[in-house]
Amino acid sequence: MTTSPLLLVLLGSLLGAAGQVLLKLGATGATRLSDFANIRIAAGFLIYGIGSILWVMALSKLPLSRVYPFTILTFLVVYVASFALLGEPVSAAVMLGAALIVTGLIVISVA
Repeated sequence: MTTSPLLLVLLGSLLGAAGQVLLKLGATGATRLSDFANIRIAAGFLIYGIGSILWVMALSKLPLSRVYPFTILTFLVVYVASFALLGEPVSAAVMLGAALIVTGLIVISVA
């Protein structure tokens, strides 16, 4: 069974973003080195690692110039998660920038 390269890219991006959010959650409030040894950080590395493997699988099937723009998707998911899950403020400038990024991703993807 073969997996769609687009599906690999999308899952890789989503898992990469989820891993970043877990790393943030695990690092929040940590002050000593031992504080960083926790389940959220371990899960963040695991999920980020799985996303990276999917990303490499996509790279084996598609040109880098077609795959790399989807790193933008990871940034967007992290922005949404930081607002929705972490309660971080989002300014109008960030929303405008995100809209421009989405527009750029669409332009690059259909080219």
